[in-house]
Amino acid sequence: MILYSAILILSVFISALSQVLLKKSALKSYASFIREYLNFYVIPAYAIYFLAVFLDLLALRKVPVSFVPVAEASSYIFVLLFGRIFFKETFSKRKILAMILILAGIIVFVV
Repeated sequence: MILYSAILILSVFISALSQVLLKKSALKSYASFIREYLNFYVIPAYAIYFLAVFLDLLALRKVPVSFVPVAEASSYIFVLLFGRIFFKETFSKRKILAMILILAGIIVFVV
């Protein structure tokens, strides 16, 4: 079960990476509608997201359903950290508090 729990967390991590690529694409302007959806960022983002969904479904075969919302909640932390790393976004007090509450919830559930 530990292996499948790790696969579930990996799928959440990969999904957050695909969101970074989609945001990078959204921050650019494109000459045409087709270029907006068929470009260097969007196509790999959806391929990565497809991999994340595949891993998610694989993990759901063995992971208890009660653990899934806890693992999915970690995506908010990954997105905030990736925003800081890739887009130089700042953490407001509310974001820091939200991260602490999410981490506390995950720790309470796991312990």
